[in-house]
Amino acid sequence: MIAETPRPPYFAVIFTSVRTEGDHGYALMSDKMIALAQNQDGFLGIESAREETGITVSYWRDLESIHRWKVNTEHTLARAKGRSLWYKSFKVRIAKVEHDYEFTETLSEQ
Repeated sequence: MIAETPRPPYFAVIFTSVRTEGDHGYALMSDKMIALAQNQDGFLGIESAREETGITVSYWRDLESIHRWKVNTEHTLARAKGRSLWYKSFKVRIAKVEHDYEFTETLSEQ
């Protein structure tokens, strides 16, 4: 799914990762973190894709919202588990979205 975001500007947190083998509770925790993030003030949406490299982009109203998410107690515990159990490597990038545009295919009756 493509996240429905407001008109820019807003911020994107881009989380790129390489996982370890096996689930080890990852899917359950991922679902829990998405549900938790969705209830955070300033959260705008999320998109995720995984093959060999996983990329998750979460969208936020402002830098303060991102900081509050980073220091959330449950999120902090999940990040620690990620370092010790789920990830071989990861990188986090934070970017300001200045412009966006979209395309949606529409089917017309023939």
